[in-house]
Amino acid sequence: MHLSKKCSVFKVLLSALLIVALLQLIYLSFLSKFHGKQQRYRYFELFGGSEGKKKKGHPEKNSRKERLRYSLSTGGIFDNSGQYRVYKNFIKSDYTTNLKPGSDPDSGVLALATHTTINNLHHLDSLLARWHSPLSVAIFAHGQDVKFATALAYALSFFCPQIQSLVDFHLVCLSGEMASFPDQDREHFAGLEDCASVFSRLETHRDKYNNYAIGGNVSYPNNLLRNVARGGTETSYVLVIDMDMMPSADLHQQFLAMMMARRRRRRGAREPRADEVFVLPAFEIRHARKMPANKAELVQLYQVGEVRPFYEELCPRCQAPTNYSQWVNGHVTEPGTLEVSYALSWTDPWEPFYIGPHTVPLYDESFKQYGFNRISQACELHVAGYRFSVLGSAFVVHRGFKVQEEFHARKDEENKRNRVLFRSFKEGLKTKYPSSNRRC
Repeated sequence: MHLSKKCSVFKVLLSALLIVALLQLIYLSFLSKFHGKQQRYRYFELFGGSEGKKKKGHPEKNSRKERLRYSLSTGGIFDNSGQYRVYKNFIKSDYTTNLKPGSDPDSGVLALATHTTINNLHHLDSLLARWHSPLSVAIFAHGQDVKFATALAYALSFFCPQIQSLVDFHLVCLSGEMASFPDQDREHFAGLEDCASVFSRLETHRDKYNNYAIGGNVSYPNNLLRNVARGGTETSYVLVIDMDMMPSADLHQQFLAMMMARRRRRRGAREPRADEVFVLPAFEIRHARKMPANKAELVQLYQVGEVRPFYEELCPRCQAPTNYSQWVNGHVTEPGTLEVSYALSWTDPWEPFYIGPHTVPLYDESFKQYGFNRISQACELHVAGYRFSVLGSAFVVHRGFKVQEEFHARKDEENKRNRVLFRSFKEGLKTKYPSSNRRC
C-alpha cells in the first residue's frame, strides 16, 4: 500500500519535472527566436535596405545612414601625392552638422584632433570619458580593414550618444582602394546591438598591428592623417595628439577660461599679439596605473617613477627642452585654473604637443612611418615666428612606457630615411620664409 503511494508520488513528481523542463525548452526557444529577430532588426536598422526603412522609430538614425551612403558614393578625394584616398567627414557629428554656415571659427571652442588605425580605435571610449568637446578622428585603413573601419565607425556613431554628438570621423586608405556602404554582411556585423558591443568588437582588433608594422609594405601616413583630422575641425584652437594619449581633465573648460581672461585684459590694447602655441608637457605612464586627472596626481606618480617624461628611454632630447624640472616644481595655480607658466625658444630636436590656432602651418605630408614627422612641424613653427608658451597645470599622458623592444623591425631604417628628408625640408623653409632670421 505504502509502496504504491510512493510510486504514484514519484510519477507525479517526474511528470511535473518533465513539464517544467519542456516549458523551459519552449521558453529558451522563444528567447532565442526573439533575440535572433532582434539581432536581425538591429542589423537592418544599421546597414539594411528596405526592412530597416520600414521602421519609423529612428528617423534621425536613418538620415545618418543616408548621409553615410552619399559620403561614400562620392569616392573621396586624392591627397596631394595621389597615393591615398581621403573621405573627409564621412561621418559627421551633430555638432558639425548643426554648425551654421559661415559661423565665426574664432568662437572660443577648442577641438581635439587625433589619428589611428582600427587597432587603436578602442581608445576612443576612455578618451571621450575625459574629453567632452568636439573631437575629430582620422582613421587609416588598408585591405579588409577599410570595410571594418567604415562599419565600426558608423556603428559607434549610431549607438553611442556622445559620439553622435561630438565626434567627426574621416577615413584614409590607399588610392587604389575604395570604401563602400557595408550592407549585406551579417556575418561580421550582426552582433552589433549597442555601444558596448561595438567597443567589444574593436577590442578584438587591438593587437592586429605592432606600431607601424601594417604589412604589405604599406606606410602609415601620420602627417596626412593629422592634417585630415585638423582640417575636419571648425574651431579657433586645436590640440593634435595620438589616439593612445590622454589630456588632463577639464582642459577644454580651463583653456577657454584662460583665453577669455586674456581677452578681457587686452581689451582696448592696440599692439599686435605675437603668434603663440600653448605647450602641454608630455608624459608616459606605466600600463597598470590609472591615468592622472590633474597636476597634483601626476606629480605624485612622477615622484615615485610611475610616470616619466615622454620618450625618456627612446629619445630624451626630443622632449628635454620642455624643462620638466621647472614644470613639476613650478608655481601651482588655483585648482581649476590655467595659466602660462613660462615661455621657451624652440631647439632641435624638440617636438612638443601643443594647443594651437587653426592658422598654424600644416604638417608636411611627405613624412610617413617613424621619425621626424612632428619635429618637422615644430621646426616650421619656430621659423615662422611662433612663440612656445608652456601651460602650468595642463599635460598629456601616453598609455604605457615607450621601450625599444616594442617597436617594429624597420624603425631605424625609416628614421634614417626621414632624417635625410628633414634636411631637405629645412632647406625649403629658407625659401618659404625668406624674411625670417630663425633657422633649425
